[in-house]
Amino acid sequence: MPSILVLSGPNLNLLGTRQPEVYGTTRLADIEDACRAHGKALGFDVVAAQSNHEGALVDSLHEARLVHSGVVLNAGAYTHTSIALRDAISSIDIPVIEVHLSNIHARESFRHTSMIAGVAAGQIAGFGTDSYVLGVEAIVRLVRAGNPSA
Repeated sequence: MPSILVLSGPNLNLLGTRQPEVYGTTRLADIEDACRAHGKALGFDVVAAQSNHEGALVDSLHEARLVHSGVVLNAGAYTHTSIALRDAISSIDIPVIEVHLSNIHARESFRHTSMIAGVAAGQIAGFGTDSYVLGVEAIVRLVRAGNPSA
């Protein structure tokens, strides 16, 4: 069965308790479970990982190209700063969908710029926990359309 990596960056391990007025009260484990269930319904396995370390996220992206059909990535704050993540995404030949729980374009101005949007297949932001599930849906559609790196 094809698979998708759902990869979450810094501070997302604190979902459910971190700034619930911005990010909601749903835990990351619950979001990952929802992604697994949605992926399974669509015929895809979903593997989830989280790290607070930029290099570990880069390593996960590199490894994903050998194992997964695509990546749903919430890079957290690294979205706005990481050329390393941008370069890693550019280096793999599978689609990456950038996701955010909040609408980053309606927040502080420094969050309006994404270093990875230009190399991602697409961006989904502002739908809360559904952003991740929509990301899984997007990867499935891209893979099924035969557009693996979008």
